[in-house]
Amino acid sequence: MIKYPPIAKIYEAYTCIADNRVEFYENEAIVTSSDGKKKYIVKWKDNIFASNDNATFWQGYPGYPVIAVLMIQNKLSYDEEIIKFFKNINWHELNNKYKRDYDKAVEEVLNNIDFDKGKIKEETNRIYEELKQMNINIQKKLV
Repeated sequence: MIKYPPIAKIYEAYTCIADNRVEFYENEAIVTSSDGKKKYIVKWKDNIFASNDNATFWQGYPGYPVIAVLMIQNKLSYDEEIIKFFKNINWHELNNKYKRDYDKAVEEVLNNIDFDKGKIKEETNRIYEELKQMNINIQKKLV
């Protein structure tokens, strides 16, 4: 992987998993956005992933739909105890509120969670490092 996502995309993937917004098919998944207004298609073949979400398609790094798929496929490990705290978060609304300052959006969410924030951040950093070590390629389209 050449380009890495903002770490906030992992938090968005947590919500995606907590809300059961990923539908799996043979070599693709459909991921519903946090506000329910969009559906993204994630496709893969071996270590090549493509998605029509803005981050993956335009920025060239794995967006939260790709990260959620990798987590559910057990290619990225995660702590289910932490996932449950991220249910029903409208990241679209928060990211707009903070004008795409993803770190501020994450801080607001963390401030409203009654759990060890240090543990959540430590786990998220661990997943981020795991993601950076993955041998995956991001493409605009999967042929």
